[in-house]
Amino acid sequence: MEKVFHVVGMKCNHCIDKIEKFVGEIDGVELVDVDLKNAQVKVVFEPSSLENNIKEAILDSGFDIKE
Repeated sequence: MEKVFHVVGMKCNHCIDKIEKFVGEIDGVELVDVDLKNAQVKVVFEPSSLENNIKEAILDSGFDIKE
C-alpha cells in the first residue's frame, strides 16, 4: 500500500532524518520518501493496517498531520 501524508512543521534536513527514522523503524514499512518542499511524506507499507502506526510515528517525532 502507498499513502501520502501531509505533514506540518518540517523545515530542514534534520526534519527529514527524524521522520525517516521514526517511520522507517516500523515493521512492514518498505519506503519513506520525504518531500520537504511540498510538506509530504510518502510511505509504502504492508499490511494496510499499519496506517495508524505510521501516523503515530509522525506525531511522536514532533510533527502534525494535516488531514
